[in-house]
Amino acid sequence: MKAIVVGPDEDGLTDALEAEGVEVTRIEELGTRPALEEAGITDADALVLTLAAGATAIPVAKDLNDDVRVVVYAGDDLPDFARGQADFIVDPRLLSAQAVAEELAG
Repeated sequence: MKAIVVGPDEDGLTDALEAEGVEVTRIEELGTRPALEEAGITDADALVLTLAAGATAIPVAKDLNDDVRVVVYAGDDLPDFARGQADFIVDPRLLSAQAVAEELAG
């Protein structure tokens, strides 16, 4: 499985995903179209946002890869325009990075 994690990773989700055998590419800035393309979004299985403010990456990712699963792992509110395109919205205060990684990798 291949995942792209966009945003800060204060909860250790990247490490948890890698521990589950997921190939992770990180984008620490905004998930712009060029950044997503460079990270390999067309071949990715999952896009993980760790900051809801970066939600503009969701429609861009879906445009480039219809099959990508979108997971938002953030404590802030996701804008309405992106809610319908996210497959999972998880608050890190409610579910650990390890639990999310296990679900994604499983």
